[in-house]
Order: sequence, then structure tokens, then C-alpha cells
Amino acid sequence: MQFAILHRTVYRYGTPAHSTVQSLRLTPRAEAHQRPLHWKLHAPGELTMARDTYGNVCHTLSLHEPHAQLAIEVRGEIEVDPLREGRLDDERGLPPMAYCAETPLTAADERVRDFTAARLRDATPGGLLDFANAIRDEVAYQRGTTHVATTASHALEQRSGVCQDHAHVFIAGCRASGIAARYVSGYYYTTQTPHAASHAWADAYLPEHGWVSIDITHRSFASAALCRLAVGRDYDSACPVRGVRVGGADESMEVRVNMRPFSLLSAGAAQADTIAG
Repeated sequence: MQFAILHRTVYRYGTPAHSTVQSLRLTPRAEAHQRPLHWKLHAPGELTMARDTYGNVCHTLSLHEPHAQLAIEVRGEIEVDPLREGRLDDERGLPPMAYCAETPLTAADERVRDFTAARLRDATPGGLLDFANAIRDEVAYQRGTTHVATTASHALEQRSGVCQDHAHVFIAGCRASGIAARYVSGYYYTTQTPHAASHAWADAYLPEHGWVSIDITHRSFASAALCRLAVGRDYDSACPVRGVRVGGADESMEVRVNMRPFSLLSAGAAQADTIAG
């Protein structure tokens, strides 16, 4: 499928910020099944591009003058092929071993280990999908109950969270079982609106199958409806926008994501357009 994507993030401050430095992982990865056709990033200040440890395109934004608002916008087109049982053919990048170690967000305590031992029964694509279903049965999708620093253990304990939390529980369980797993950030297209916007899911490595991508929130293998921006060991190393500022009290943030198939553009059909919370 071919998609046109617009992602706009606007920060507003009650008093002007004096300077801002941000890391932006907002450029889709070029992978065997995913090809950016055109992509443009617009932001004030100086932009420096590099690749991070995980092979993601990362722009550093530096703005060192007073500003009461900061708008970051990316737009472009991308082509995504279907995946067979979520299997990724691209083996470039860090070896799977790099994704075996726990992080603070994905540490497996006794609760996570017991939950995983009872539900991750075999290291196959089907077994991973069954594990994702078990996580969704246990952790209801509910906005506002977690935040970016919520751990996998806490999300499992309170039995609610969002896509980030589902991915962290899945990764924590896989790693506790000796399966390498990594966090994926990106976009999800659907004609239904509840989860259409920025999204998070996970890849797990099985020696006989390679990397298998699982959309835990939607209880499915990753599909052509997903656009991959970045991978990492957890949210902290793959989040789309992250930074620091000096000044700028009373910050508010608005995020708009618009993702449409090319065919809908020409036909003038309705778009999947949501405000991400």
C-alpha cells in the first residue's frame, strides 16, 4: 500500500522558552518491505541529521532564541508491502543479542515472569501472537492511566495502558524467556479512529524465522497498515520526539497525525485523522 502521511507537533509556552534541543526520529526506516518515496521535515532552528545506534534516522533540532511556540512537521509518501506472519526479511542492523538485555522500562519482575511462563508457551510466530492476545486480555487499552515512564511491570499490575505499555510487557516477557525483542514506533492506518495515530508495537527474533513483528494492541501480526519510524530497546530509545528546553513555563502540546492511502487521496474519500493524546 502507498500512504501519504502528515505528522505535526506543536508546543506552546505560557512564557517564552530561551532554547530547545530535541532528537527527532520522524523519518521512516528504509527496509525490505517499506520504502519512503518522499519525505520532508520542517522545523525552526538548526537541523543536523545522523543515524543512531539502532540505524534510525535521527535529526537533532537546536533552537537558541526566544520562542513562545515550536512547530515540527513531517510529511511525505511511503510504500509498504504486506508481511507473511509478520516476518521481516531485512536482517541489517544490530544483532539480535543487542535486544536481549533488560531496560528500566522492560525489567521483568516476578509478576512479569509468572505471567509469561503461563502464557508464552512456544517460540514460534503463532506462539508470539498467542502471547500478544494474552497481554491484551490482561491489559485493557485505556488512555490516561499510564505515562511515558510507566514500566512493563506497573502496566501489568494495574491491568490497563496504551500501545506503549502493551509493547513493553511483550518485550519484557520475551526477554525473560530468552527471546530477543525490540520496541517499534511508527504510524497505524485504520478506517476506525480509536487507535489511529502514532503507534507502538514490537519485533521478536526467532532463530528459525528471523524477526517477527507483532502489533500487540490490535492482536495481530504487523501488516501493510503500519509504517515503521524507529526501533530501539524500549520507548526511550525509539520515541519520535524527545528533548530539553530552557524556560518555557506552562507547556502544552498538540499532535496531529493524518495517514491516507493514495487511492483515497484521488477519490476524495474520508481520511483517518486524529488528535493523539
